[in-house]
Amino acid sequence: MQIKKFYLVFAFVSVSAIALLYGVAPAWFAQTFLGVANIGVGCAHILRAIMGLYVALGLFWFYAAFDARYRRVAVLTTVIFCAGLVSGRLISFAIDGLPPPLLLFYAALEFVLAPIGLWVYNRPD
Repeated sequence: MQIKKFYLVFAFVSVSAIALLYGVAPAWFAQTFLGVANIGVGCAHILRAIMGLYVALGLFWFYAAFDARYRRVAVLTTVIFCAGLVSGRLISFAIDGLPPPLLLFYAALEFVLAPIGLWVYNRPD
């Protein structure tokens, strides 16, 4: 049970940090890490909405770390979350080419964390 708890707290901290990084100041994030000078209101809106989604999932994972009733399903949602993100990124790599280095780093993390999450999920409680 401790590994699931640790994994979920780690997932919460990681996804919350990433979400806040680009959601609190999307224009700064886009310029600093993506080389995009002006993202416009629409892109800022999308980044902040995604920030809200990430933080909401992260809060669920944090809650589930301390409530055994939700722990397994929370771990499973981290697997689905990472696998879904990396799948979309792989499609984008094929169609659009390689993105800026930070997004390659995110893809690598998601690619590694999805099977780790599956391993954690299959661990006995």
